[in-house]
Amino acid sequence: MFIKRRKGWEIPESEVTPEPLVLNRRALLGAGAVAAGTIFAGGLAAPVRAGAEPDPSRALYPAKRNETFVLDRDVTPESVNTRFNNFYEFGSDKKIHTAAEALKIRPWTVKIDGLVEKPQEIAIDDLLKLMPLEERLYRHRCVEAWAMAVAWTGFPLRSLLDHVRPLGSAKYVRMETFLDRITAPGQRQFWYPWPYVEGLTIAEAANDLAFLVTGAYGKPLPKSMGAPLRLATPWKYGFKSIKSITRISFVEERPVSFWEKLQAKEYGFWANVNPEVPHPRWSQASEEVIGTGSRRPTQIYNGYGELVAHLYVGLEHERLYV
Repeated sequence: MFIKRRKGWEIPESEVTPEPLVLNRRALLGAGAVAAGTIFAGGLAAPVRAGAEPDPSRALYPAKRNETFVLDRDVTPESVNTRFNNFYEFGSDKKIHTAAEALKIRPWTVKIDGLVEKPQEIAIDDLLKLMPLEERLYRHRCVEAWAMAVAWTGFPLRSLLDHVRPLGSAKYVRMETFLDRITAPGQRQFWYPWPYVEGLTIAEAANDLAFLVTGAYGKPLPKSMGAPLRLATPWKYGFKSIKSITRISFVEERPVSFWEKLQAKEYGFWANVNPEVPHPRWSQASEEVIGTGSRRPTQIYNGYGELVAHLYVGLEHERLYV
């Protein structure tokens, strides 16, 4: 007798959205691409801002969903997600969506350099043409003990690694965001170590879950969520998922990330989700699901341990969960 053992993030088939509803949703998203907004997961999507710059990548969305990644909860409504974000470049308040509209995302280039065979500076639209876009449903867990579920579109970070071919001496991937103090008022606050920097090991970057995001909810990524290119690492706390990336460097030494540089006792390099390791100022045992107000127990590695736990074997001496 064959018994299927479900993975930590899988849900029973009885709870999966019926295919006709999924197909109807995709038809709605495609038809509404030029409309002021769309209905998604029970919420009204953010309207397109009058006079907003056109996004030349709009025709690429919605991308085909990768059904490997399913959720144990509803996707957070787009109207909630676009209006509840940490994006310190535009302020320390969660409601930065209006301020973030000042960010100019075309032209936008990404510099890829360091210990790599094919260093280059590539326009975001040229990068999109090279990479295999797909949609993935991921949980997102903030270090502040709140959580969301997001329909991301993008491509595996591993696909970029395959394209540029890091050298054997490269141990880490260092990512950096834009620096524009005129556009981003938060970057005028001199006590922060701008620009925002984050990093992964090469092994983490090559993991199936590491995802470079270019869209959300079947459309190009909103500016408030880190357009035009951000990282999603769902087994780590959200501050690891750097927004609005302009540079990706392959380096031998471990990069010191933004929050680690600011307060290393509270925010480390690894930042893997663990309910049993509290933040110095609050518990991580449970999380508030934004948009519902409900609380859920936190899962080790945010429920993705079967895909990532092996990355940390032999590193028990490290502060893996801070």
